[in-house]
Amino acid sequence: MTLHITNGDTTVSVMEKAGLGGEVLPWRDVLHEGSVPAGLSLAQMSEVRAQFIADCGWQTREKAWADFRARDTKLASFREYQEVILWFEHDLYDQLQLLQILDWFAGQDFNDTPLSMICAGDYLGTMQPESLAALYPLRRTVLPEHLELGVKAWSAFCSPDPTCWENLLAMDSAALPFLGASVLRHLEQYPSLKNGVNRTEEAILKAVQDGNSKPGKIFAAAQAFEESRFMGDSLFWLYLARMTQSKRPLLRASHGEFMLPSLCAPWSEFNEQQIVITQAGERVLANELDWIEINGIDKWLGGVHLTTENLWRWNWKAQSLVRTKV
Repeated sequence: MTLHITNGDTTVSVMEKAGLGGEVLPWRDVLHEGSVPAGLSLAQMSEVRAQFIADCGWQTREKAWADFRARDTKLASFREYQEVILWFEHDLYDQLQLLQILDWFAGQDFNDTPLSMICAGDYLGTMQPESLAALYPLRRTVLPEHLELGVKAWSAFCSPDPTCWENLLAMDSAALPFLGASVLRHLEQYPSLKNGVNRTEEAILKAVQDGNSKPGKIFAAAQAFEESRFMGDSLFWLYLARMTQSKRPLLRASHGEFMLPSLCAPWSEFNEQQIVITQAGERVLANELDWIEINGIDKWLGGVHLTTENLWRWNWKAQSLVRTKV
């Protein structure tokens, strides 16, 4: 029997319809957001990530940790399978999951269990089952160079020094063809040197400024700015909430406080909310105001904890990170 490891439940559904056989293990973690500190075992990391899931309000900590433990137990049983196949896409969400898994496998004794990989340039979860099945014979063996690059890149992502991740841009990453673009996209999630918002936040501001006022429309418009979409809507709503509820908000709900879907029933109530850009939001977009200077920052990107005392920004013009003071 084959163990297929992939990015989430939508792809699991397509795989089942494709009739590939075996078991499918979804990874289910938005590693591009929240704390991913260095020096932890997979079990320890799962505990940290369970707390992040709980802090987002998506599950209780206990339920999230139980799900992670079940996932990790299934992964640890990989030697019971005739083959393990990693199915991941080109976007940041998937590439980080792939790095974590490659890093873990680099420390294992395979006991003759073949490990293969499919790196898709399209979204697995939106494929027709027959298109996904056509990728199956194209899988390639995971070689030492894949594992070595996975270890280096995962270590860099978890490092408290963001220049370790930035340095990957100068490294030969041909073994993982979508890694370079993902490294750059993650760097763009650092606050901009020009106005203190990251690429996602700026896309949201532009989407609202362009006249998109309902949450669903804002999400679609912001996604259109992405070369490779990686952020799901549940996380996106938290971005909207933060941007409407900060000390000096960049956005505001036109009729009271912005409500997350969990506080609305049905969906239409949530999606009928009207979001507008504030004067502060307009000034940030015009690079006349710095969001961090007026709101501060307390955010994790991988192993980097961004605060006003540990502030790194992305210089779009130089395409490099800069350490600054508020």
